[in-house]
Amino acid sequence: MNPSPFYSGSAWVLPAVLAITLHEAAHGWMAERFGDGTARSRGRVTFNPLKHISLRGTVLIPGILLMLHSPVLFGYAKPVPVDFRRLKPQRLGMAMVALAGPGMNILLALASALLLHLSPAPASGHIGWWALNFFHALIINCVLALFNMMPILPLDGGRVARAMLPGKIGRIYARTERYGLLLVFALLLVPPLLLGANFVAETLGPLAERLITALLNATGNGEYLSVDL
Repeated sequence: MNPSPFYSGSAWVLPAVLAITLHEAAHGWMAERFGDGTARSRGRVTFNPLKHISLRGTVLIPGILLMLHSPVLFGYAKPVPVDFRRLKPQRLGMAMVALAGPGMNILLALASALLLHLSPAPASGHIGWWALNFFHALIINCVLALFNMMPILPLDGGRVARAMLPGKIGRIYARTERYGLLLVFALLLVPPLLLGANFVAETLGPLAERLITALLNATGNGEYLSVDL
């Protein structure tokens, strides 16, 4: 018997909240390691999800997209405040602060794959609610890590690119940040609606599948590759 939508849907909420919360907290923690305590002073180096959730980005935008039956779902948390001028060394600090978020998601994905051992192996394609949470956490964190590494400001991949680009080129690239979220929305919404193609999903999807497969195999949970969710 297929699980109810509430049964499956509820097992997405906790993994998503934890993925977003720890991703943002990791940025603040790493910034502090490189000399900037702005996030700490504003209470953002915390596991409290209420400190990171954005009414617009975490609630309203995903909710509207769901109501409109959008072919893609997108949302974000409140960015952790970082004063990049305080980071020492600045370029390395900027790159490490950016990488801390996706890095945390990869660690969470690995932990989730390991925690699958706490639940019985899936039988007939059905797994228990806690195992479903761990499995969803694996998926969410892999996708979140890869998505954030796209080289578009203000995504983490854009921050890493900004830290690596020299002089004038870097300054010109930094100016694209004001249009970054619009570009992300355009990439996510325009091709599916007008062309019937989702270029972001078609690019990141196979990468996410390979990462998920690698983590499941590395942790001895290859049987979950046949689970139909």
